[in-house]
Amino acid sequence: MELDFERCYRAVDSRDQRFDGWFCTAVTSTGIYCRPSCPAMTPKRENVRFYPSAAAAQRAGFRACKRCRPDAAPGSPEWDVRADLVGRAMRLISDGVVDRDGVPGLASRLGYTERHLNRLLTAELGAGPLALARAQRAQTARILIETTDLGLAEIAFAAGFGSVRQFNDTIQEVYAQAPGRLRETRRITHAEAGTINLRLAYRSPLHVASLLDFLEIRALPGVEERTGNTYGRGLSLPHGSATVSLTPADRWVSATLRLSDVRDLAPAVARCRRLFDLDADPEAVDATLGADPAFAEAVKIEPGVRVPRSVDGFEMAVRAVVGQQVSVSGARTTLGRMIRPFRKPDTLVGFPSAAEIAALPDTAFGMPAARRGTVRALADAVADGKIDLNPGADREETVARLTELPGIGAWTAGYVAMRAIGDPDVFLPTDLAVRRGAKALGLPDTPKVLSAYAERWRPWRSYALIRLWRAS
Repeated sequence: MELDFERCYRAVDSRDQRFDGWFCTAVTSTGIYCRPSCPAMTPKRENVRFYPSAAAAQRAGFRACKRCRPDAAPGSPEWDVRADLVGRAMRLISDGVVDRDGVPGLASRLGYTERHLNRLLTAELGAGPLALARAQRAQTARILIETTDLGLAEIAFAAGFGSVRQFNDTIQEVYAQAPGRLRETRRITHAEAGTINLRLAYRSPLHVASLLDFLEIRALPGVEERTGNTYGRGLSLPHGSATVSLTPADRWVSATLRLSDVRDLAPAVARCRRLFDLDADPEAVDATLGADPAFAEAVKIEPGVRVPRSVDGFEMAVRAVVGQQVSVSGARTTLGRMIRPFRKPDTLVGFPSAAEIAALPDTAFGMPAARRGTVRALADAVADGKIDLNPGADREETVARLTELPGIGAWTAGYVAMRAIGDPDVFLPTDLAVRRGAKALGLPDTPKVLSAYAERWRPWRSYALIRLWRAS
């Protein structure tokens, strides 16, 4: 990745928070790397190096700043936007695939050789998949050290390290402190047993009301709920179940996680960030949409509207199928009835797996036979690995395979691409609420003309969809 020195240095000199997560600033005179907005004195030009990732800075021998904590910065918005191999790989690495399946597993999911994948990531990010995963492990370990009372050996394996020695060496190298010293200086007080409290940073602005309103009206009983300004839900993670409570604040979202297995911390954090679209670049989105007079006033009044995504691709695909040609409340009722056998009293649970849905009797679905057949076909395809709905899925291939299933058309596949796979440029011109919103804003409301008009909103048409739904 080419980084323009002058542009990066100006961002550092002005402590511009918008660039946090885009690159790291390394200072040769101190051996430290920082986020662009670090409040420390701006280093001299001749002492500065810029790296596209924390892993690249660590690989070059720099250690993380203790003041600005660059590893806790928002992720680069590029990895949510890009549909290419590097973007897909970064989404899977953040979900912990390398920790669970190794680099061979990552390469297999992406359909490329390990050598080719390593070459591409190193060229773009200055580090290969192992180094990128190692940087994430260090961040996960630091969170566990500072927010739990787990033994350091337990933390080493929970964070994905292969040995305690590897854990000790990495923490010392990245943070210039031994794990025990990090625990002595931790800033966060003891949490309830089994609970992890942390802050998920984002780029301002964040329009909280639109995000929570969208999720609340679609909330499934027993799976998710909104209480005031807090959204809670159950999660199904690679090693077990979890619940999370997310409360937006200024510049970060406060997260309280209760994990049945602490090895799931990294994927839980990644999925919460995706759900709230926390790695987005709202200024870039609003600049494009706000240039259209139809959106100019809405962008001014409600800056930072996000696209609520998902923590479970299969769940979102089922929601899309059940929501075809019915109201939001009607779909919510049908889904609630369908998942009732999996609910538990006094706790939130994750959405059932594809295999669990496929095993349900016909009487549990409560929907027409044709739609029930579509849900079953979808569940079978996902359970058999024929359709990939994970964040690293190939977007075009997934849409094509979805539309091959009976009962799934362009609207459903597009909705899944937007919310499950994170495509920022989906547009659904036939959607009734989209057409109503367009009419309310004085835009053409016939699908063909509206679709042509929406070309000016690329590559952020998914965000335009959310604003049109609000306008309706």
